[in-house]
Amino acid sequence: MSKRQNIAITWWNRPRFKDYDGIICDGSIRSGKTIAMTVGFVMWAMYRFDNQKFALCGKTIESLRRNVTSNLPTWLVGIFKFKEHRAENKIVVSVAGKKNTFYLFGGRDESSYQLIQGITLAGVLFDEVALMPQSFVEQALARCSVEGSKFWFNCNPEGPSHWFYQEWILKCRERNILHLHFTMSDNLSLSDKIRQRYEAMYSGVFYDRYIRGEWVVAEGRVYRQFTDSPESHIMRGPIQGMDGQFFVSVDYGTLNPCSMGLWCVQQNCATRIKEWYHDGRKDGQLTDEEYYSALEKLTEGYYIRKVIVDPSAASFMETIRRHNKYYAWPADNDVLDGIRVTSSLLSAGMVKIHESCVDSIREFGLYRWDEKKNSDAVLKENDHAMDDIRYFCYTILAREFRWAEWKVR
Repeated sequence: MSKRQNIAITWWNRPRFKDYDGIICDGSIRSGKTIAMTVGFVMWAMYRFDNQKFALCGKTIESLRRNVTSNLPTWLVGIFKFKEHRAENKIVVSVAGKKNTFYLFGGRDESSYQLIQGITLAGVLFDEVALMPQSFVEQALARCSVEGSKFWFNCNPEGPSHWFYQEWILKCRERNILHLHFTMSDNLSLSDKIRQRYEAMYSGVFYDRYIRGEWVVAEGRVYRQFTDSPESHIMRGPIQGMDGQFFVSVDYGTLNPCSMGLWCVQQNCATRIKEWYHDGRKDGQLTDEEYYSALEKLTEGYYIRKVIVDPSAASFMETIRRHNKYYAWPADNDVLDGIRVTSSLLSAGMVKIHESCVDSIREFGLYRWDEKKNSDAVLKENDHAMDDIRYFCYTILAREFRWAEWKVR
């Protein structure tokens, strides 16, 4: 354990820190925040309380189980006994005649605050609090009415206008909260080789946030690594005879451009080998049947595993299904996570664009963050090939092939 990890685990029992009402641990990925915070939270709860209720909160209960609670028996082996009641989303922890109950909650969206109403808590831990809506977090905090209750927060940085940064990190002193900033050097189990691999996965705003651990504004080009070093990402030469699994990604548009990309997935590399791009405003609107004909022409001679389609294009997906030739699948349209995954794959050299895909290459140079907005957002222009590439990377490469560390948080 590093010095910061030790403090995160034991601050509640140290004379210098024990009078704080809570703790915030933020900073880079893979810095050991989660293990230190979770171990500390359970130890504090078990040594300070008996027969009380606590909350463990994540963006979803699934992510909370995967990243936190499934590891508890390993992290605290031989110290506490754990009994999980999955149907009730709770874990009962016991030691030396004491017993406390830890309830699992997911703070996915604004309606999630209703899930935690009514319960009385002795403490709450928020794993990746920056991913949760403010209403959910405030409702959970309001439930901590037991004498001696404390708040535990951890997260990777977002933008500096984020509500948690503004309301909690900048105001940690007036809120009587201990703030610890973590970097990867706090994780003593990481080798230099692994640390360097993570550093190579990101560029631009994602490097500043996830590696340096800074709350910075997203600005400039979205995929800076592509535009700074295009030759590292553009494939030149013939594509005939390429072996692999083939997919198509589609960003649907009627007046706005429609972009389709044909992908060849080989071992640890996916190449956009062909594309079709149609601007309805410039070249006239097309029907779904005409778009389907373009899809057939794009894929002629290839066996296509899946066609990943803009989830809002229900009519086009139905057209594809009616022809009974391709398997149409709605894309996961989480914009920011999708951009993060795509950026990681580009940095790792796992996504290439063939030189014939001129509209994709053009959009890479034009796709930018919207610097006028307080929260992370991209300009809704020159983004149609960018959207279909994001659909493919996030829906297929990250989830089906599990290439990316897309759940780095």
